This record gives sequence, structure tokens and C-alpha cells, in this order.
Amino acid sequence: MLDEAKPWLSIVGIGEDGLAGLTAPARALVEDAEVLVGGERHLAMLPQDERERLVWPSPLSALLDEIESRRGTRVCVLASGDPLWYGVGVSLLKRIRRSEIAILPGRSAFTLSAARIGWPLAEVDCLTLHGRPLAMLHPYIQPNAKLLILSEDAATPAAVASLLTERGYGDSPVTVLEHLDGEKERRLDGTAAQWSANDLADLNTIAVDCIATPDAPLLPRTPGLPDDAFRHDGQMTKREVRAATLSALMPVPGQLLWDVGAGCGSVAVEWMRAAPRARAVAVERKAERRAMIAENAEGLGTPLLQIVAGEAPEALYGLEAPDAVFIGGGVSNPGLIEVCWTKLKPGGRLVANAVTLEGEAALLDWQKQHGGSLTRIAVSRAEPVGPFRGWRPMMPVTQYSSTKT
Repeated sequence: MLDEAKPWLSIVGIGEDGLAGLTAPARALVEDAEVLVGGERHLAMLPQDERERLVWPSPLSALLDEIESRRGTRVCVLASGDPLWYGVGVSLLKRIRRSEIAILPGRSAFTLSAARIGWPLAEVDCLTLHGRPLAMLHPYIQPNAKLLILSEDAATPAAVASLLTERGYGDSPVTVLEHLDGEKERRLDGTAAQWSANDLADLNTIAVDCIATPDAPLLPRTPGLPDDAFRHDGQMTKREVRAATLSALMPVPGQLLWDVGAGCGSVAVEWMRAAPRARAVAVERKAERRAMIAENAEGLGTPLLQIVAGEAPEALYGLEAPDAVFIGGGVSNPGLIEVCWTKLKPGGRLVANAVTLEGEAALLDWQKQHGGSLTRIAVSRAEPVGPFRGWRPMMPVTQYSSTKT
């Protein structure tokens, strides 16, 4: 009978060296388990016996139900390296109480890769493309950045090299490490532009030392990307105003933004780039602009941006409550500010921009009733005037911002 005071589920990180690389406590959990769970590769590392074995399917959700149904049985899940670093442990902790789980991590692929190459791990961006779009790399491709990337499969290194080359980082050294800490461990080196290896193992980790060519566009994660970094039809929050808008919205890791009247999606895209795990919903009524949002999200590294078709406020009902709201268009629509404010979480920020007299009047009226701050943003850009240059003013923007207490 299982002691109810002890965890019934254990998650053990295992490397290419199999049981020999486990600590004594980790090995004891494996040997004591009644049910073993893992990939075919993991389970093949264990001696054959009569115990029940469950192989990870794709997707994992069905097997997570199976594991949870065995509460009261000693279940051991085998995972590669560190189960909580882009591993199955993350999914299990969302389903099962921490007190019911024993977690014994092994050496992660990131730790081993940094040791092989000689990189201080604290100075490296550790990423995964396993089950994630390649476009998510874009925000991390910066001059002199060091990246360690878990591959989806053998084709991933070539895809990464191609993306680096397209971005103007073809001179970047690329290293692929296969089967780390195992008998089949192998290292391949090259540059992004010259990468040609095609006989790789599916289990590999990619190391990239980002070297920008002189003409590579600089696309930092700080808000205020150049306007021409986005595909747009002219109706967009311009660079200077966008930087001020993101400053007022205050991107926070993991928080959700509603970008209402999103246009080309520039504010939503920059919100997601500015903070780790930040999420956004772009609400836009025009189909051609929704196509622009999708293209900008893909090209600037935020492919998980959610795009909602419809006109606010009607399109807002049923969406997850936001931590911040930006109203970039339609601020004078009846009921729009009220709905956004009502749905906003406590501590959330609401920022609205207006360029028309009607929009400005709506913001003035709301500010009188509910407080908050109003700012007038006037920007002029130097442009040719005949053989000379002069200041050409852009339309001034009235910006409202408030925090919901």
C-alpha cells in the first residue's frame, strides 16, 4: 500500500548514459516504480521486466490523463535531462499538486552544451524549437548574442542556419551537438551561411554565436522599432508614439495585452517582444489588416499572437481578461472604453490614443469621470523642402493612461 504522505509520482531526469548516470536516490525511484513512463529511447535504457510501461504519444495530453488516473500507484516518469527546463515536468505540475510529485533533475542539454563549448550559461539565451515555430527565434537574434537551442528534429539546424542568413547573420558560428553524454556523442561546426550537414540525429542541440554583418538590420527588443520593420498601410502607431505607448502599457513577463483596433499589430507585436512569455490579442475588423498582423507577427518573432476578427466592443466578449489594454482605434465607439475598463484586471493599465477631435472628446470625458492622465504627443520629422530640409509635423496624438486599482 502506498504511503499517502509520500509522493506517488516521480519525475527523473535521465541522460544518454542511462541508469549509470543516475544518483542513488533517482535510481531507487526508478527501481521502486510500479509504472514506468517515458519515450521509447528512455524505456529502452532500462532492463526488461514485467512492470507496466507507457510510451509518450504525440500529443502528450492523452497520456497525462492516464498518469493522473494512476494516483495511488508508484509511477515514475523518465525525462531527458532537466524535466522542468522545457520538459514534461512543466505539464505535469499544471495537472498534479506539487506535494504529490518527487522531482530529481539530471544534467540538462543546456548545461552539457555550455560545458562543451565553454560558454558561461548565465550569459546564454536557452531556447527550444521543440513543438514551437521557428519564427520565435527572431527576437533573440541580436549582435553578439549566444543561443542554445533544443531542436525539433534533424532538419532544425539547417532551418536555423537559413533564418540566420536571411537576417544578415550568415557569418555566425553554428555548432550542433548530438547525443550529449552518450556513446554516440558528436560535434559538428560551421557557419550559418555555409551550413551543409544533413546526416544529423533527431536528438541534437544547436549553439549559435550571433555575428551580424554590417548591413544586418538592428531589431532590438526595446519598444520603438522602425516603421518599415512592419508591413502596414500607413494607418499605424508611428515609432515615436509607439515607444511612448509601450512605456505607458509597461510590458510584464507573462501578462496579457488587448490591442483593440490593432491596425497592423505593431503595439501587440512589440509588447510580446518586450517581455518574456508576454501574450497579446489583436482585435481588428478589416481582413486586409489582419493579414498584415499575421505577417508582422511571423516576421518579428511573435507567431503566437492571437488575432481576433470583429469590431469592438462586441468582439471583446468572451476573451480572457487582460492585464493591459491599448485602444489604438475606435476610441469614440459607444461603450468601448467602458467595456475595456470593466474587463481589465485590478492593477491593469489602460492606454488609449486619439488623433481625431471626436476621439479626444471621448478621452477628455472619460478622464473627467474616472481620473487618469492625459498627454499630448506632437512629433515632427525632418523632410526635404525643395533643395533644403524642414520640419514636417505628424498629426498630434492625445494619449490617455490609467491604472485600475
